[in-house]
Amino acid sequence: MNLKIVVIGLSVTSSWGNGHATTYRALLEALAQRGHRVTFLERDMPWYRNNRDLTKPSSWNVRLYQHLQDVPRLFGSLIRDANLIIIGSYVPDGIAIAEWVTAHTQGLTAFYDIDTPVTLAGLDEGLQYISAAMIPRFDLYLSFTGGPVPGMIEDVYGSPMARTLYCSADIELYRPHKAKPKWSLGYLGTYSDDRQLQLEKLLLAPALEHPEQRFVVAGSKYPDHLAWPANVDRVEHIAPQEHPTFYAQQRFTLNVTRADMRSLGFSPSVRLFEAAACGAPIISDRWPGLETIFAPSSEILLASSPREVIEIINEMPEDRRLSVAERARQRILRDHTPDHRAQQLEDYYLEAANRRLKVPRRNVAGRTMHVAEM
Repeated sequence: MNLKIVVIGLSVTSSWGNGHATTYRALLEALAQRGHRVTFLERDMPWYRNNRDLTKPSSWNVRLYQHLQDVPRLFGSLIRDANLIIIGSYVPDGIAIAEWVTAHTQGLTAFYDIDTPVTLAGLDEGLQYISAAMIPRFDLYLSFTGGPVPGMIEDVYGSPMARTLYCSADIELYRPHKAKPKWSLGYLGTYSDDRQLQLEKLLLAPALEHPEQRFVVAGSKYPDHLAWPANVDRVEHIAPQEHPTFYAQQRFTLNVTRADMRSLGFSPSVRLFEAAACGAPIISDRWPGLETIFAPSSEILLASSPREVIEIINEMPEDRRLSVAERARQRILRDHTPDHRAQQLEDYYLEAANRRLKVPRRNVAGRTMHVAEM
């Protein structure tokens, strides 16, 4: 099976404040290696243009566009001829693009929601990249969140087929590196209001209690007014190529989860997979479904309070610290590589294609946006 696949996503060219980039890069490379012809379409936004860190991919294509009208004008035939068109979350003017794509392509259409809990929480308030009315028009809804959530998307929002597609880690890039540990505990992630309280509780509070140890927080968009303990280093941005070394310099790395994702559960971030692939021992907050990704205590360490974090970093024997990290890495290699995700997507495509044969695409209700109107 060799498919023509078009992905319209937030940004694949820049990872600055954008966890979607490494998620897309890993998946697209795996699809290309499996023989599919893959093109990624990205709006050329100033923020990402000024912070690009993707070298030209050798096995798939990236094409940039400036305006909404460019999508049908420049890529109309590409989209119409594709076997599968995937539109990702947070795409600028995503609703308008989805209306045109679902009305004009003969291929299967999918919405890839890399932030499903955030999307579901905001649907009733109105989002720029997806609406409740658009969900039934996609042949396939690919959800960052697993567990019962895909079934809910089918039952509540009318998706004809919703399936889980977790993130993954590029195991060629994300692998163990040798480096002298600099920090007892570190964290890598873009700032988020609803994640900051967890970060303060599970990293900053232990840092304040142990001023003789060093800690680190890396990531962009943190407000200038935040106060950091003297023993907490701040790094504004670390490019993906530098992630393995960064993880190697931490004795433990912290995973903290946004409130909507903790509430729904079954929402592992891409950083969780990448840290495990690098062989970093992970301390994570608790949320439903985590045990379906990694085995608690054996492959991942859980903490809900500063005291639990302090006990782990100060009292855990070195052999157990290393064995937890190694078991997590083996779990990645067994279940969570980009090739696993690409194969899942192929299976979903075949399932959706068979469903299309049995249940012809229904007429689009309401007014359809034409090319000339975009």
